[in-house]
Amino acid sequence: MEKVLKKVVKFGGSSLADAGQFRKVKDIIMADPGRRFVVPSAPGKRFSGDDKVTDLLLATQMVSAEGGDWQSIFAKIEERYNGIIRELSLSVSLKDEFDKIRAAFAKGCTKDYAASRGEYLNGILLANFLGYEFIDAASVVFFDNEGNFDPVKTNRVMGHVLESCDNAVIPGFFGSNAKGEVITFSRGGSDITGAIVARATTADIYENWTDVSGFLMADPRIVKDPKPINIITYRELRELAYMGASVLHEDAIFPVKMAGIPINIKNTNDPSASGTRIVAHTEQYQNEYIITGIAGKKGFALINIEKDMMNSELGFGMKVLSVLADMGINFEHLPSGIDTMSIVVAESAIKGRERELLSKISALVSPDNIDIEKGITLIAVVGRGMIRTQGTACRVFDSLAREGINIRMIDQGSSELNIIIGVEEHDFDGAIRTIYNEFVS
Repeated sequence: MEKVLKKVVKFGGSSLADAGQFRKVKDIIMADPGRRFVVPSAPGKRFSGDDKVTDLLLATQMVSAEGGDWQSIFAKIEERYNGIIRELSLSVSLKDEFDKIRAAFAKGCTKDYAASRGEYLNGILLANFLGYEFIDAASVVFFDNEGNFDPVKTNRVMGHVLESCDNAVIPGFFGSNAKGEVITFSRGGSDITGAIVARATTADIYENWTDVSGFLMADPRIVKDPKPINIITYRELRELAYMGASVLHEDAIFPVKMAGIPINIKNTNDPSASGTRIVAHTEQYQNEYIITGIAGKKGFALINIEKDMMNSELGFGMKVLSVLADMGINFEHLPSGIDTMSIVVAESAIKGRERELLSKISALVSPDNIDIEKGITLIAVVGRGMIRTQGTACRVFDSLAREGINIRMIDQGSSELNIIIGVEEHDFDGAIRTIYNEFVS
C-alpha cells in the first residue's frame, strides 16, 4: 500500500477571497487525505479595485485611533465574511467575534491585533467548511516581549497540540507574546506560519497554494512568457528572493530548511499544474538551462574609495565599515581591488546623510578620492548549474557588451551559485532581457 504523505497546506488571500475560491480550496484539500493541516490567509482581492480584508482592518484601526467614524469601514469587513457564510450555507456565526473586535477598536487596539483578525476570522470559516478543528494561532505561535519569534517554544507547544489532531486549521500571520498580546509577522507572514506548522508536525511536504503556478525564471513584466522553474534549492531561492522575486515570503524558508522539508508552490486555480518544488539539495537541473533564474532590485548606491597602497594598510576595510555601522547603515556588497574599494548600500539608507558619511570615512582613512554614485541596480544571475559550467560569467558579460550595457559592479560568491552585476537604472529591464535571452531563448 502506498504511503500517504503528510502535508501542510497554506492558502493565500487570493485563494480564499470569496465563496467560489473556498470551494476550490475544499476540493483541493479533500482530493488528498495527506492534506491534514491547513493555514489560511485573510481574504484578498476578488477583482481589480477590490479591497483586501487586512487593508480594511488596518484602515479601521487607523480611523478609530484618530477618533473618526470607523463603523462604516468595519461594516464592509462584516459583510465580506457574512457573504461567504451565506453563500456556503455555513453553520457558524461570527457575531460574537465581530462584537469582540468592535469593542477592541473602540478601546484602541494595536495594529498587530487589527491586522491579525482577517486570518483569524477566515480560519474559523474554513474550519467549519472543512469540518476540521480550529486552533487559534495565538495559542501555539509565540513571540518574546520584544516581538521576536520564539521558534523553540513554538515548535514544542505546537507539536504537542497538533499531535492529537487528525485535521486542523491554524490561521497564519500571527501569534502572541508572554503578555497574551497578539503579535504579527511582516505582511505575507502566513507563508511563515505554514512553514512553522510543517516543521512542528514533521510534515513530508509543505504545499504553498497561491494564484501562480510556481516561480518563473524572470519577471514576466520584463521578459515575455518566461519559462517556469520546476525545481529550485533553498539557497537559490534565497538569492532570488533577496533580489525581489516574490512568490514566497523569504523567511518561510528557514523552518522547513532546518527540518529538511520540501516546499511545493502550487496554483489554486490550476491545481493540476506541477508548480515549483523547493528542496535542500538536488542533482536535477532546469532542463537544458545552466541558470535557474534572474532577479533584480533597484535603488542602490556605490561608495567608491581610492587610495594608493590600500591593500597594505592594516585595518583599512574595518575602519570604513565601522563608519557605516556607527551610522546604522547596512552594506549589501563589497567589491574591491588592490587600491580601490566599493561599498554597495541602499540609496534610502544614506539619503540626506551623504556629506556626513563621506566626511567620516575621509577622516578615518584619508582616501585619495571618494565619491558616491547613485542610480545603481543590482541583477542576480542564479543557478546551481553554473558551478560545473565554464564560461558562464563570460556569456553574461559578452551579452551585455553586445547590447551596449555598461557593467558598474561585479560580485561573485565563492560558491559560484550566483553572479551579481550592477548596472545603471535605465539599463535595468534591458539587462535582464539580454541575459535571459542569452541562456534561455
